[in-house]
Amino acid sequence: MKNSLETRIGIFVALVVLAAVFVLDIVGGPEKFTRGQRLYAQFKNAQDLKVGDRVKMAGVEVGRVEEIKLTNSAVMVGMKIRSDVEVKLDSLATIKFTGLMGQNFVAIDFGSPGGTVAVNGAIIGSAEQPDLSAIMTRLDNVAAGVENLTKSFTGDKIDNLLGPFTDFLKANREPLTATFANMQAISGQISKGQGTVGKLIFDDTFYNSALDTVSNLQSATDEIKVTISDARKVLDDVNSGQGTLGKLVKDEKLYNETTESMTNLKEILLKINHGDGTVGKLVNDQEFYKNAKMTLQKLDKATDGLEDQGPLSVLGIVVSSLL
Repeated sequence: MKNSLETRIGIFVALVVLAAVFVLDIVGGPEKFTRGQRLYAQFKNAQDLKVGDRVKMAGVEVGRVEEIKLTNSAVMVGMKIRSDVEVKLDSLATIKFTGLMGQNFVAIDFGSPGGTVAVNGAIIGSAEQPDLSAIMTRLDNVAAGVENLTKSFTGDKIDNLLGPFTDFLKANREPLTATFANMQAISGQISKGQGTVGKLIFDDTFYNSALDTVSNLQSATDEIKVTISDARKVLDDVNSGQGTLGKLVKDEKLYNETTESMTNLKEILLKINHGDGTVGKLVNDQEFYKNAKMTLQKLDKATDGLEDQGPLSVLGIVVSSLL
């Protein structure tokens, strides 16, 4: 290769390009120099998120992470979003990872359709995502539990577990055999239609009885429906003021007459209670009560000897007693 000026210029340009690419990758790519708005989100854990990591919405890259700092016992993440992308104030930002190597990014959802668009410097909501290391720890604990479970079913432990059960089967072989034989005999009788259960399953008489019962229930249900329909019709007639009961309920004139009659009856009872009028005097006048009592006593006295007297004599005795 010739050590000419063109060669030196070419090598210099290549080094400048490589340095520019390296610098852009460190500072966050060309998005660092593009126009856009800065939004913030607070998280409890940044989960190895780095400056320059991507910000995505529905899987589409819309910006980069520009700043990560601690504030008020939380992690404040500043993101630069492209100016042509609208983010709502009720959108949620979540830190997610794209692989087991820990490539993290910030995912933002669309928010509500009628939500307010976030302006430059706004803080949007956030949602915490389980940490990959925490997930791996849980998986490790699960694997350890499975391993301990498999160990409990190996060697002497499984013998200790099945030993008593095997001894029980050996000691009760004959009763268990008889029990299974009885169960087999019972199932054979049922399959032949013998016994109560067999008849319930195979006898047509029971089926017909059950069918008749269901039919009767259906008929009763139909009658109940008719009765309810009639009652509903009666209530409709009453509500519309038809018939005697409807007029009693809805007729304003009848109500007024009934009210007036009750008022008059109340006044009459009050007069009787106060001793006004003929009935009131009959009820409350003590003199009338005494006269009526004396009259009855005289009448009772006059009738003492009526059995032995003739008609004319009886009439004379009654008149003299009353006088």
